Amino acid sequence: MDPDVEFAYTYGMEESEVADCLTERHHGVLSLAEGDEAYAFPVFHHYEDGSLYFRLGVTPDSEKRAFLDSTATATYVAYATEPTADPEENTGWSVVARGPIQEVPHDDPTYEAVEINDRYAPIRIFDESLDDVDVTLYELRIEELTGRQN
Repeated sequence: MDPDVEFAYTYGMEESEVADCLTERHHGVLSLAEGDEAYAFPVFHHYEDGSLYFRLGVTPDSEKRAFLDSTATATYVAYATEPTADPEENTGWSVVARGPIQEVPHDDPTYEAVEINDRYAPIRIFDESLDDVDVTLYELRIEELTGRQN
């Protein structure tokens, strides 16, 4: 091993700490897969009752929709770092959630518009016409959940 490589030891988080991180921090990276290709993007989440919910804007022919439809197990990573008194050091945590992801039906009570607007930041649109964007709610049912901190 290279003696010049520096390490920071991390420790597992308690279940309540993981839940606090997902409740207090509302963004991360959602990773999807199709065969041997991966697709990841930053997104806002809402955490409730062992599930993560994502309000996504997708177009009919979008790459994102294709990956959402083909992914059996999605992975979501939320994390944060904080500087310390030592400018060479940071503290931080990360949470990794894995499980099946599926579209929430539009008639599901989870779709209550006022609550959705309260739970999520506005959807970011990039070069798409608003008429082409379908705003859809997805649920990642968490089957594996781990948290680490230092």
